Amino acid sequence: MKKCIKKIAFAGIITLSSLATSDAFAKTEIQWWHNFTGRLGELLNEQVDKFNNSQADYTVVPTHKGNYSETLNAGIAAFRAKEQPHILVVFEVGTATMMSAKGAIKPVYEVMAESGVEFNPDAYLAPVKGYYTSPEGKMLSLPYNSSTPVLYVNKDVLKTAGLEPDMDLSTWEQVDEAMTKLLASGNTCPLVTAWQSWVHLENLSAYHNVPFATKENGFTSLDTSLAFNGPTQVKHIQKMGDWAKEGKFIYTGRRNEGGANFRAGECAFFTESSAGYAGVKKEAKFDFEIRPLPYWSDVEGAPQNTIIGGASLWAMTGHETEEYKGVGQFLSFLSTPEIQSQWHKDTGYLPITTAAYDLTKAEGFYEKNPGTDIAILQMTNKAPTGNSKGLRLGSFDQIRGLIDEELEAVWSGDKKAQEALDSAVERGNKLLRRFETANK
Repeated sequence: MKKCIKKIAFAGIITLSSLATSDAFAKTEIQWWHNFTGRLGELLNEQVDKFNNSQADYTVVPTHKGNYSETLNAGIAAFRAKEQPHILVVFEVGTATMMSAKGAIKPVYEVMAESGVEFNPDAYLAPVKGYYTSPEGKMLSLPYNSSTPVLYVNKDVLKTAGLEPDMDLSTWEQVDEAMTKLLASGNTCPLVTAWQSWVHLENLSAYHNVPFATKENGFTSLDTSLAFNGPTQVKHIQKMGDWAKEGKFIYTGRRNEGGANFRAGECAFFTESSAGYAGVKKEAKFDFEIRPLPYWSDVEGAPQNTIIGGASLWAMTGHETEEYKGVGQFLSFLSTPEIQSQWHKDTGYLPITTAAYDLTKAEGFYEKNPGTDIAILQMTNKAPTGNSKGLRLGSFDQIRGLIDEELEAVWSGDKKAQEALDSAVERGNKLLRRFETANK
């Protein structure tokens, strides 16, 4: 009798185990390739775990594929090999490339409609939504990590230099005056920057309402030409070249290398993405503050509004209907007010929906953390113009590389700003013409 009971019990265990195994294998996998590392990578994984634990049908599998450029290239290579993921993170300058990748993408508005999940494009912040929609207003990719540049201030360094830590730094003229005093006090790093082209040319142009390129910065036509060698851009870049020579501006690299210098307490001012907040908050052992990006006071109409950086999520073709239902559910989950509000509070990225912003505000987060709403206010300062709604240029990742080369020549004193920007425009236009020819 005992043996019989044991056999029945053992059989029951096998049956339960088989059911559990069957349930596990019944989950549909959704592959998500991304570029996030460090604290941002940890927060992304937390979102994935929360979604995976919230339902029993799908398992999202996040995979790091390198930096923004490397992730885009990995996605392109995978599509050619018919091994593409379901979701690919693509930085904002890759938008035109993805829009022109015929047969490679499944527009988000189609994914959401076929998934049957509730989806309202108007729920997203207008400056964010506009970047990722077609000329007909249909959303092609889902905004995920959207940011805009701001000015980080080390208040302790200002105090040491005898400056008022709450001094007005609204204009570049005021920042220049402060840097002169910082240098005189013995400070060796008055200003450092991240993402020099994005901050000091792309956003500079939008913030002063001057064109970066023709045809509304490429939004209305592929036959656009670069135009960032105008008087406002030349003045700013030449001024930065002068600051580099004087020791006011310290150049550390093309990406975010300067972040380490600022977080270590060496530098007074740091122009960087609003998403730099996560790292600064975690590492800074000093009193810091977030301020709006400075502007030149002699440019009529400035400040206008800054434009977004960051990335969006593109659904790729070649997968089963059931898998796209999972993609739609996951994208809907990422857009919920609770998820977006927490992402915004943890990282400094914009809350991509009005509901997420309202939730964050209602919780009193901005009152408790002054400056964390500056990115949103700066983006929505004025209605975007053709010069300030963003950039949609083919081969722009490569064009940024050319810009970086020319800017480095200015910082080193090898070129004047006009010569360097004229060269960058000429070289970049050749890439635009190739892109236009290839996508006619």
